[in-house]
Amino acid sequence: MKLVLLGLCIGVVAGVTSGLLGVGGGIIIVPLLVAFAALSQHQANATSLAAIVPIAAVAATRFALDGRIDWVLAGLLAVGSLAGAPVGARIMSRSSPGLLKTMFGALMIAVALQLLFT
Repeated sequence: MKLVLLGLCIGVVAGVTSGLLGVGGGIIIVPLLVAFAALSQHQANATSLAAIVPIAAVAATRFALDGRIDWVLAGLLAVGSLAGAPVGARIMSRSSPGLLKTMFGALMIAVALQLLFT
């Protein structure tokens, strides 16, 4: 029961931040799963990827109804991501948990600095 409640709460937080800020998968779900669900970094990354599909679909539907999606660019991003995702998944499966945490933290810092200074 505790896991169900935890999963639902993390999902609500991810859904709100996804719809509000366009983020939620990695930036929100992964750290919360590691901290509160006791998942390994590998499990949290994989679980987040599985959960993001319906989260993104629901939020994208709302934005599509408002006419806010650049469909050409979205298609190009999807094609590029479909090519890159297997490469990233293979690298993740071969990386240590410590290295994954370091890369994840560095990415979050880089994104924060980019957002603050551009």
